[in-house]
Formats: sequence, structure tokens, C-alpha cells
Amino acid sequence: MTNATAVPTTHASQPRRGWYKRNEIALTPWLFLLPGVLFFAAYVILPIFQSFQVSFYRWDGLGDLTEQGKFIGLENYRELASDRNFSISFWNNIRWLLLYLLAIPLGLAIALFLNQTVTGIRLYKSLFFFPFVISQVVVGLVFSWFYLPNVGMLAIVLEWFGITGVNILGSPDTATYGIIAAGIWPQTAYCMILYLTGLNAVDPEQIEAARLDGAKRWKMLWYIIIPQLKPATFIAFVVTIIGALRSFDLISIMTNGGPFGSTRVLSFYMFEKALSEYGFRMGYGAAIAVVLFLLMLIFIGYFLWSMWRDERAAR
Repeated sequence: MTNATAVPTTHASQPRRGWYKRNEIALTPWLFLLPGVLFFAAYVILPIFQSFQVSFYRWDGLGDLTEQGKFIGLENYRELASDRNFSISFWNNIRWLLLYLLAIPLGLAIALFLNQTVTGIRLYKSLFFFPFVISQVVVGLVFSWFYLPNVGMLAIVLEWFGITGVNILGSPDTATYGIIAAGIWPQTAYCMILYLTGLNAVDPEQIEAARLDGAKRWKMLWYIIIPQLKPATFIAFVVTIIGALRSFDLISIMTNGGPFGSTRVLSFYMFEKALSEYGFRMGYGAAIAVVLFLLMLIFIGYFLWSMWRDERAAR
């Protein structure tokens, strides 16, 4: 009786796996991301390119662009260069961008205060969080009443110091800054939330080691805590810039672009040109939108480059 010898299983005898099975680990994350990528491409990327295309036409928004519109090349951009209202709107946007960034250090300062264990901290957190949950329209109405001459709270407080006749929203010199102050209020609350989340992820071992080395207060904050808050700072920076550039709602509620058009920004002027009393100039409005997009891209691109440079230097 002969013993049966086992035939070794060779690689060729194993069932061959399909292409997807061989790449399943690499492909699965992309399949989860695919719906979001498609929606982002359809509702963000594609409209950006369409705005560039529309900006080269004279078009009222009715009918097909290529049939009803007239291709005029860079004529809309040449008109922007000599448009005084566009110049006012552009520089107002620069003011918004620069002053709105104050919300980031203010949010950090409040987050550092609220991160401590003190009596009534939950009440303080609720009070500071409150501006974030109310709409921009409500914020605009509240500050409009706050700035009312003679009867507004600001006027009443200034009267205690002998200052009268202050009309924040009625003066071209102060109206823009009054609206920016109204916008910083809820934006600071948003930055505070981001930093509170970031502070929860700060490594306590690094803090303890820094204390043993003698680091206190400002040195601890600058060299230990802030570097660990870079992800929160990046999100706060991007969201704050976007918030400064989409300041349409506050301006519409508080001044409607006045007095004498002094508080217009690019988003509001784009609305006026494309969809308001100026005759539906969609091409001109698209040209303003392109300038607004490039302005945002410059600021965010610079910050991304700075973060990439710092991370590369740290390797």
C-alpha cells in the first residue's frame, strides 16, 4: 500500500484576484471621498470657471450666454480700472480683511481665559458663545440700534463723557468701521470655539516640561501653546478671510451701501451691478467676482505657503 503524497499548492493554482481586490486598501478611501469631491467640483470648481467665462461677455443673464451675450474680451476689466465705486469697494474689502483678522487674537485670548477652572466658567462660556449662534441679520439689527444717535446705547454712554452728536452709521468716515466692529463680534466667538477645541489637544507633557525649564506666561504661550494650535489657527484664518469677503448681509442690513456708497464692498457692489438697479450686468458682476476670488486666493495661498514652509523647516 503506497502512501499518498500531498501535492503542494502552487501560486498558479490559487484563484487570481481581480484588480479591485488587489487595490482595495488604496481605493476604499477615495470611494468614500468621491461623492464629496463630485459635489465640490459641481458646485464650487465649475462655477468658478464659469465666472471667468461670463466676465468676458456683455450679458444680462437671460438666455444662453453664447447666443444672447456678446463677447467683449477684457472690456469689463478695463472698465473696473476706471470705476470709482469699484475702487471704493476694493479698498473697503482690504479694510475688512485687515481689521477682521483681529478676531483671531481676540478669540485666542478669550479661549485661554475660558480654558481655566474658575467659578461660573460655564456661564462665561455661554455668554461668549452666544454671538456665534445668532444670525448675521440679527447682529446687524442689534448694532444698528446700538449705534442710533441720541437714543442708542453708544450715544448714551458717550454722553456720560460729554460727547454728543456721534452718528457712526451716518458718517462716511466711520460707517465702515462700525459695520466691521459688528462683524468682529460673532467672528471672535467662532475663533474662540476653534481655539477651545485646539487647547484640549495640547500635550500636557510638553507644558510640564516647559514649566520645569522655567517657562512662564508669555514664553509658555509663544513657544509651547501657540505652535500646537497651528491647525486651529489655519482654520480660523481661512474662515475669517472668507467671512470678511462675504460681508454682504451686514452691509445690506445696516447701511445698504450708504452713506453715499461709502460702505460698499466687492460682494455688495457685485450684487448691485448684476442683480439690482444697474440693469442686470452679469458680465460686469462676474468680473467683480473674479477680482474678489483672486483677492481671497492671494491671502489664503500666502498662509498655506507659510505653513508648508514652516513644516518643511521643522523636518
